[in-house]
Amino acid sequence: MEFENILTENNDGILQISVNRPSKLNALNKATIQELHEAFWAAGGDDHVKVIILTGSGEKAFVAGADISEFSGYSSEEGKVLAAEGQKNLFDYIANFPKPVIAAINGFALGGGLELALAAHFRIASENAKMGLPEVSLGVIPGYGGTQRLPQLVGKGRAMEMIMTAGMIDANQALQYNLVNHVTSQEELLDFADELAGKILKNSMVAIKSAIKAVNANYEDGVNGFETEIEEFGRCFGTADFEEGTSAFLNKRKADFPGE
Repeated sequence: MEFENILTENNDGILQISVNRPSKLNALNKATIQELHEAFWAAGGDDHVKVIILTGSGEKAFVAGADISEFSGYSSEEGKVLAAEGQKNLFDYIANFPKPVIAAINGFALGGGLELALAAHFRIASENAKMGLPEVSLGVIPGYGGTQRLPQLVGKGRAMEMIMTAGMIDANQALQYNLVNHVTSQEELLDFADELAGKILKNSMVAIKSAIKAVNANYEDGVNGFETEIEEFGRCFGTADFEEGTSAFLNKRKADFPGE
C-alpha cells in the first residue's frame, strides 16, 4: 500500500510505521488518521507482520498533536463525531490490536500524539521527548482516549495535573511516572525498539494475542478480566503453539512456534 502521510517498512516481521509530516511536526489530520487505520488493518491480516513499531519521522516529533485547523470551526455535534470516529478507527483499534504495538516516542508527543502513544501496548522514549495533553489551553479536553488511558498509567492525581496545567513532562519524568518503560538516546531509540521486538518474536504470537485480550479486559467496563484470562488460558491449550512450546521445554530445545 502507498501512503502520502505515513511510511511503512517491514524488516523480518517487524513493521515500522512512521507518521511522515515533518513540516507539520507530524500532526494528525483526518487523512493521516485514515492512513494509519489502513496500515494497521493491512498489518492485522498480514502473516509476515508480527510486531509493529509506531514512531514519527524526523528528529523533532513523534506526533505534535492534532491538526487544529481542521476542526476549529466544528459544532458540538461535529466534535462528538470527530472523537467517536477517531477512537473507533484508530485509537481503540490500536489498543485492542491483536499484535504487539510499541510506540517509539522520538520527540514531541502532545495532545492526539500522546493519545496515539497511549493507545500502543507500551512505550519507549528518546531523551529529547516531551509529552503532554495541552487541550484545555484551547478550550477543549482530550478526545482520543487521553482522559481514560493516561490515569491508567500514571494515576489519577498525576493525570489530573498534566491535563489541568496543559504542561509537558520530559522523558525522565515520564519514566518516573510509568508513562514509558525505557528512555534511550535518540540515536539508539529505534534499534532498542527493534531489540525489544526481537525478544517478543521469540515467543508464541498466538499466546501473545490472548495475553493482549486478557490484559485489556481488566480495563473494560462490565467485563470480568479474570474470566477472560481463564477463557484465553484454556484456549491456548488447544493450539499448536502450546503443543510445540511444552514439547520444546520438556525436550530442552528451542521452540519453533507454528502460529495460527
